[in-house]
Amino acid sequence: MVVVDVRGVVGVPVGWSFEQAASVPVAFVTAYYALVDLAGVRAGESVLVHSAAGGVGMAAVQLARYLGAEVFATASESKWSVVRGLGVSGERIASSRSVEFERVFGSGVDVVLDSLAGELVDASLRLVRPGGRFVEMGKSDVRDAGEVAEAFGGVWYRAFDLAEAGVERMGEVLREVVGLFEAGVLELLPVGVGDVRRAGEVFGVMRRARHVGKLVLSVPSVVDGGGGWVVVSGASGVLGGVVARHVV
Repeated sequence: MVVVDVRGVVGVPVGWSFEQAASVPVAFVTAYYALVDLAGVRAGESVLVHSAAGGVGMAAVQLARYLGAEVFATASESKWSVVRGLGVSGERIASSRSVEFERVFGSGVDVVLDSLAGELVDASLRLVRPGGRFVEMGKSDVRDAGEVAEAFGGVWYRAFDLAEAGVERMGEVLREVVGLFEAGVLELLPVGVGDVRRAGEVFGVMRRARHVGKLVLSVPSVVDGGGGWVVVSGASGVLGGVVARHVV
């Protein structure tokens, strides 16, 4: 049992596993908050989603299409088929590893959802139409909003952490997102599951962007009572004694 703020939680939809449920909140709430609350994406606008084969990226592509936006996307070339599977046409997909996407996409976009760094950020900023919006979620290369506006024709720049939305707003967004799943508008992401006891390896995969969709840590299943051994260290203490009696 755990005590939580009821404003920030929603029931798991029927038919979802715990792993599937765990893959949704951060990815989809982050994408929704970035595109709706911050960027104010409107139907008919164009949106560039970087790292579109990752968890937030895949969620953002789905949500941008739901909002009626024209979607452009980058990903490593080996993952382009994943992005095409989200409904993005081939001529609107480019590599996230090089500034070549600036040439491929050519004309400006209204909104960029960024997670890149260095010259890739500069190339992305050059793609934004004057007065467009640039939302930075990766925060590995944060720029000054005033300097961006001055250098890039009044582009509105915003770096953010999801926590700034507050628990009440995050709960509202999560309920909206789950409603879109139940209405068949959104689809669950591919999920890679790793044992929490090997979390270091899982984070290594994430850091190197070797995955598609969302990575989830699983908790080992409880002892089923079918035999075997359990070692309780410090079983003569109060807590150790409670654990030992519970296991027995």
